[in-house]
Amino acid sequence: MEHTLDVVTLGEAMIRLSPPSFQRLEQATSLDMRVGGAELNVAVGGARLGLKTAWVSKLPDNPLGRFVANKAREHGVDVSHIVWTKGERMGLYFVEFGAQPRPSSVLYDRADSAIGRMKPGDFDWPAIFSGARLLHISGITPALGQSCAEASLEAAEAGHAAGCLVSVDVNYRAKLWTEAEANSVMTQLMAHTDILITTEEDTRRVFGIEAPDYRDVARELQAKFGLKAVAVTLRETISVWRNRWSAFALAGDQLYEAPSYEVEVVDRLGAGDSFTAGFLWGYVQGDVGKGVAYGTAFSALKHSTPGDFNWGSLEEVEALVKGQGLRIQR
Repeated sequence: MEHTLDVVTLGEAMIRLSPPSFQRLEQATSLDMRVGGAELNVAVGGARLGLKTAWVSKLPDNPLGRFVANKAREHGVDVSHIVWTKGERMGLYFVEFGAQPRPSSVLYDRADSAIGRMKPGDFDWPAIFSGARLLHISGITPALGQSCAEASLEAAEAGHAAGCLVSVDVNYRAKLWTEAEANSVMTQLMAHTDILITTEEDTRRVFGIEAPDYRDVARELQAKFGLKAVAVTLRETISVWRNRWSAFALAGDQLYEAPSYEVEVVDRLGAGDSFTAGFLWGYVQGDVGKGVAYGTAFSALKHSTPGDFNWGSLEEVEALVKGQGLRIQR
């Protein structure tokens, strides 16, 4: 079967507002306006690497909703399956960028947004998945409410029924739901999941799984849920603006590990989503090792640019993987 789409993502996008020059929200007189959201970030990253991607969501039919859709379209993401609503709002979130010893912080204003009222039956999944290879969602989407959890499960079930792989990023958000609530819903979702992307902390909080070695955590997840692959991202926070970043994946009995990158953080939001985009780019080509290596490099590059979206290219990723230095490119 010819694949008309490589990756379909389902989830929320919000408008991101942040004060310039490390200001606090209380002192700001202007705000930088961008778009962000885990599943949309993945769709954008995949498109920039050359995948055919689509983002499925609900947006209010107003200038803010169109602003979001236009930003997705700008990167080549298919937005034809968005459901447009009347009388509902666009979710917002505010980012204060910190500096040692003050951490960066996020303030959400997303209650009663259009996507928060998503429910089963909102999307024509057989039509969306016709010719698609893979569905990707994250734990943020079902955390938005009971109907969103039901709609997420419906999407995963429909994806499997259509012959798609299903990828899930745990992406636990304590401001959205409790660990017990997340465990209940995400465990149900695992019954339809082929690829799991997580962190050691999220695995411990959502599934209660921990071990001295991250690789043992991946093995336990694989055995517990019968997963085709488990990918784990690893972050060491040296300071607010200096991190070490790496990842590995377990597929079958094979372990694939990426090198560690020391990154100077311009903006770390969306970095995990960039790893997911790069990992899925490799996975749908049948090369898990390349997915880990390119996903880690792509996400390392993401730290160097402002905004949730990754503006990097496949050529830049390949250069980083090959060990290109930091001399000015002329």
